Amino acid sequence: MKVLKTTDKNFKDEFQELLNRGKVDISNVENIVRDIINEVKKEGNKALFRHIEKFDKWAPLKNEDLEISKDEMKKAYDNLDEKLKKALHLAYDRIKTYHQKQLPKSWIDFEENGTILGQKVTPVSRAGVYVPGGKAFYPSSLLMNVIPAIVAGVREIIVTTPVIENKPNELLLAALYICGAPKTYKVGGASAIAALAYGSESIPKVDVITGPGNIFVATAKKLVYGDVNIDMIAGPSEIGIIADSTARPDYVAIDLLSQAEHDEMASSILITDNESLAVKTLEEIEKFLEELERKEIASKSIKQRGAIIITKDINEAISLMNEIAPEHLEILTKNPFELLPFIKNAGAIFLGEYTPEPIGDYIAGPNHTLPTGGTAKFYSPLNVEVFMKKSSIISFSKKAIDEMGESCALLAKTEGLTAHQKSVLQRLK
Repeated sequence: MKVLKTTDKNFKDEFQELLNRGKVDISNVENIVRDIINEVKKEGNKALFRHIEKFDKWAPLKNEDLEISKDEMKKAYDNLDEKLKKALHLAYDRIKTYHQKQLPKSWIDFEENGTILGQKVTPVSRAGVYVPGGKAFYPSSLLMNVIPAIVAGVREIIVTTPVIENKPNELLLAALYICGAPKTYKVGGASAIAALAYGSESIPKVDVITGPGNIFVATAKKLVYGDVNIDMIAGPSEIGIIADSTARPDYVAIDLLSQAEHDEMASSILITDNESLAVKTLEEIEKFLEELERKEIASKSIKQRGAIIITKDINEAISLMNEIAPEHLEILTKNPFELLPFIKNAGAIFLGEYTPEPIGDYIAGPNHTLPTGGTAKFYSPLNVEVFMKKSSIISFSKKAIDEMGESCALLAKTEGLTAHQKSVLQRLK
């Protein structure tokens, strides 16, 4: 794990590497993904069957084989351990309550001259949610993506997820049931994104696609954007921590590892003004690594993509973290809320020593689908508005167009748009 000081001669170059952490050469992957998309566009289910047999190790025989039935979902839910069932319901309720507060409103304003202006908010008709599968299963990703769509009022939600050897994960099935048993198809990877974007004999075309995935999924989302909307193009998970001398090294260490265990490409970055904390955190990391089931992944991530930066003061730490713009940001200082006004770029901000990042992954309520790789500078977390669209409302009275028509016509004439000009002047005769 790199340990850097802002006073080091080579700090600027080392820090630039951290800023470039989200840049991945997708040129080779892009060609593969484009071929997969084109196959699905041309052949529909036939291509999906072929891809499933190749990548997921089972062979669908008919269109109906792709869909997971509601009965399967209910059976998994009924068989679920009661404590786990309670935890899923707790997460569902908190996520729904939080996202209900995000709902935008339609509005109309009436001006004295008879002008009516407003905004009409409408949910998309159909949303597609991609849930990763294969090596790991993430029911939490399902909840975080489906619940905002439900709150937005989306009429039809389509879920796709890879199912290795045609054996759906029971916990995922139970989570689907809690979410109202949306139509769910056993299709993964770039093939699923293509099917959601363009439709097949089984999977209907959607208006927006959300959900995390590997580089093939992310690349597919990038390529279909414009034909459908997407939430974002997310990369490997990451955490940034700002800590001072009051932070507990064991808390800092395990929180850094909570992201490192996700993926060898995950980034874990501590910025502190206290060198003693940096040293003790490194010691705690080595201790915790021995206890992790995903030790190999976490070790590679923390050693190759982890960093500790020692600054002259907390203000410098904040400035550097704003440049990094992390997906998750923990503030472990004496008075964390005092720092909050100065944080400009972060996907989610966790304040205080009793708010570890995993709380946000599961039960806090805010969405855990967050911008990565520095894109928190211009992207927001997944939210209800991703599943909604806005229409402007405009109505002018005779009095209003008499008052403003000539100015409008003049601007149109200045731009050389004669028909625009005449369209307004015709009403002033």
